[in-house]
Amino acid sequence: MTLFHLVLVALIQGLTEFLPVSSSGHLILLPSLTGMDDQGQAIDVAVHVGTLFAVIMFFWADVKIAIRGIGRLVQGKVDTQGARLALYLGIATVPVLIFGLFLKLTGLDHLLRSVALIGWTMLIFGLVLYWTDQKGGTTKTAPDWSRKDAIIMGLWQAVALIPGTSRSGATISGARQLGYAREDAAKLSMLMSIPTIIASGAVLGSEVIFSANMQLAKDSLIAAVLSFGAALLALSLMMRLLKSVSFTPYVIYRIFLGVALLAFAYS
Repeated sequence: MTLFHLVLVALIQGLTEFLPVSSSGHLILLPSLTGMDDQGQAIDVAVHVGTLFAVIMFFWADVKIAIRGIGRLVQGKVDTQGARLALYLGIATVPVLIFGLFLKLTGLDHLLRSVALIGWTMLIFGLVLYWTDQKGGTTKTAPDWSRKDAIIMGLWQAVALIPGTSRSGATISGARQLGYAREDAAKLSMLMSIPTIIASGAVLGSEVIFSANMQLAKDSLIAAVLSFGAALLALSLMMRLLKSVSFTPYVIYRIFLGVALLAFAYS
């Protein structure tokens, strides 16, 4: 794998993982539109690890609270903010685990990688994001997160396993529809990504652990570091922009990209 290809994959993953534009869709499109070889699962694991560390670092204060809450959960107690956050993050992750297992066992995960499908999901869920962002209320904040809301946002996250949908876009849409303010919707979406990325990374990692070699290890390290930096930058910019700007710029990007992909797919 060339250094240019490695850098390209890492930057695409890092910059799009937490923006509501679908990182998986962009990574699938890379070989489809450029003719480059697929980067392989080892690099996928590496860039996921990079983005995982980025979101943990960015939201460390909340992550620390959730980690402390795990101890209370083990004791069967949900009487602290941390215990509730840890519980709701676990609840929100269940739907994506079930749907992800279903897609993998049925082989549908390989069938959902067409340019046409990504074009449609990019367009449709971009419009969904716009609608929920414009119509959603701003009465709820992150501390108001409830068990019911965690389940609903978890279902949105499961739908996002369809390439082009965007995990962050879907969960933010769900949160905005539930009445969460933009910054809080994004924050909950990012926190939800942590157990999801850990789960997907564990599945992918278990499949490549015995095929690793020194060169692949070096490539993976480079990819992880680059995706970490790109993800941290994307997170910082998005959370800062949300103080004064809506999700409309991302919607416009999704619509233009979706239309272009559909034109390419059906030409």
